[in-house]
Amino acid sequence: MDRFPVVAGQFYPNSEEELSLFLKDITWDTDVTEKLMAIGVVAPHAGYVYSGAVAGEVFSSVHIPSKTIIFCSKHTKFGEYAAVMSKGAWIMPWGDTPIDTELAERLKAACPFLLEDNTAHLQEHSIEVLLPFIQRFRPDFQFVPIALGHLTLDECRDLGEAVADTIATDAKHPLLVASSDMSHYEPDDVTRKKDRKAIDRILALDPSGLYRTVRSEHISMCGMIPTAVMIFAALHLGAKQAVLLKYATSGEVNRKFDQVVGYAGLAIL
Repeated sequence: MDRFPVVAGQFYPNSEEELSLFLKDITWDTDVTEKLMAIGVVAPHAGYVYSGAVAGEVFSSVHIPSKTIIFCSKHTKFGEYAAVMSKGAWIMPWGDTPIDTELAERLKAACPFLLEDNTAHLQEHSIEVLLPFIQRFRPDFQFVPIALGHLTLDECRDLGEAVADTIATDAKHPLLVASSDMSHYEPDDVTRKKDRKAIDRILALDPSGLYRTVRSEHISMCGMIPTAVMIFAALHLGAKQAVLLKYATSGEVNRKFDQVVGYAGLAIL
């Protein structure tokens, strides 16, 4: 089935021309030899006016292959707790963005609790918001959308390693994308301190530590589970380091520092 936009015209422009102009302001072209050959990335999914500069830094900095797997959190109550769409396309302002059915089927076969479920994706914005950035640099890409609710740490590890095993022998690995904002609606100074604790665990390639730190420190990082899954997969594929590409808060845009949202962009290499 096809999936239609839910935040076009709200989080990002809903016309192809306006979207293209906006993206050109928050991304840039870099020589291919200067691109990072990332296994995975973490990128934020808020409205472009707030998080677009961070997401733009991420996708401008890394090589974008023809396939991506995007892990997102579930902001709604709908659907399975580990939900994949394996057929159809996502309808976006520039046209259809096709799902890689063959790859999605392989992922379902590799991980029994990853279930076919369109309903988890129909009202979820956190993958949709990232698609224009990928399309900006790779117009012909295909992707697999995976929405994740509450997973245990063992389930995060199992899913990440199953993903890695599935793509390990592919001639070209898909880019693994974790969609996540950081802390929500706390003072700017508190947000930065909390977010740094989570970011340090990502930089240490420590998904178990990230999982535990976010919970023990009450960090409202909505994509912690997608990020942990992505890091487990990247480690299984041989990741050696992570780099912080950009960090910002919404206060830098609206100058309201009493309640901000944090945004981090990272690459796993």
